[in-house]
Amino acid sequence: MASVYDRHVDLPTFMEGVKKRNPGQDEFVQAVQEVAQDVFDFIEDKEEYHEAQILRRIVEPDRIVSFRVCWEDDNHCVRVQRGWRVQNNNAIGPYKGGIRFHPSVNESVLKFLAFEQTFKNSLTGLPMGGGKGGANFNPKGKSDSEVMRFCQSFMTELYRHIGPDTDVPAGDIGVGAREIGYMFGQYKRITNRWEGVLTGKGTEYGGSKMRPEATGYGAVYFLRNMLQHQGQDVEGKTAVVSGSGNVATHAAEKIVQLGGKVLTLSDSGGFIHDPDGIDQEKIDWVKALKNERRGRISEYVDHFTGASFHEGKRPWDVPCDVALPCATQNELNEAEARELVGNGCMAVAEGANMPTTLEGVKVFHDARILYGPGKAANAGGVAVSGLEMSQNSERISWNHERLGQMLTELMEGIHGKCVEFGEKGGHVDYVRGANIAGFKKVADAMLAFGVM
Repeated sequence: MASVYDRHVDLPTFMEGVKKRNPGQDEFVQAVQEVAQDVFDFIEDKEEYHEAQILRRIVEPDRIVSFRVCWEDDNHCVRVQRGWRVQNNNAIGPYKGGIRFHPSVNESVLKFLAFEQTFKNSLTGLPMGGGKGGANFNPKGKSDSEVMRFCQSFMTELYRHIGPDTDVPAGDIGVGAREIGYMFGQYKRITNRWEGVLTGKGTEYGGSKMRPEATGYGAVYFLRNMLQHQGQDVEGKTAVVSGSGNVATHAAEKIVQLGGKVLTLSDSGGFIHDPDGIDQEKIDWVKALKNERRGRISEYVDHFTGASFHEGKRPWDVPCDVALPCATQNELNEAEARELVGNGCMAVAEGANMPTTLEGVKVFHDARILYGPGKAANAGGVAVSGLEMSQNSERISWNHERLGQMLTELMEGIHGKCVEFGEKGGHVDYVRGANIAGFKKVADAMLAFGVM
């Protein structure tokens, strides 16, 4: 009888084992399914991967650290949250991945993100493994003092598990420059060391000048590469964008710079549709709204005539040429994917992590539209984080122009790897290309180390 370790085990049997070992962790199982369905075909005739059980090992994190985070709010009430760090795989470099503060954070979400991060980091070509961390803490509505106390308590537990050659966290949802600053300060105070243990830092203390723009710009560069591979360009295209945070606003900004027209932005309350286009002046207003006033996207319609707000809805029914989901996981389902395709959308580039459900991805695949998965399209952020690590190690700082050129070249390189492993019959399956290219580098490194 075949066991889960038999090289002849099929995909359903493999996935059944993943589900049994990770009960109730739907996000993680979804992420594994999305990768495994492509990797299974690739490794079918590669005995060395089967003998070493590479895929089975990759879907098991190296370690998961869980800890209590106690802090005191402004009313002197003691509050208790839970924190995690998932260190998924360090075969090609130190663990690297963001920290997320959001009520939805749990072990499954962080395991899926760390798993995805492993292949995303591999695609950049930089020496970075995959990890992710966070807490079920909501910074919205909290004072700066409350956020500071939480971040300091969080880092007091986390610091012993990270380091510039071990694990280098970054920001993510709910963790921006403010939170990174508080955590870096606490790390420095506890260890008495100034070292590049976090990325996304302010430029005053070792941060990269390109990091805030990197994920959003990178997603648009990947979109441009996909379009150009088919003889098209961003110029003249209409775009729907979800989200209104750092990734979404910078993606919108780069689309405008390249001659496209942005129609939508959103937050958890709904989306705004501006038929006249969201130009740079409007984008700057949204940045100030979100970063300085902590406002809601619905306020946009009070300041710009002709725009409408659609409460509780997502922007995928707005006709467009290209779409960029830049908010959160599973924000674009099968019905919405069908609506996008039916309305003439020709390309989707994911600025968020796994924003499209498996059923939605199948719709894009069957329609043969250009679809750039998050592990490829939004890798620009971690790519520039890797460059920040290099700057910190060398005690140097690169200017904005050089970093911008390096980001452009990195995204071109990622696109090239996806084409190499995903092109067949004149069509590029970017999901397959990204999954196989990302897997192969990690797998080959693991083979070199033996069984461990």
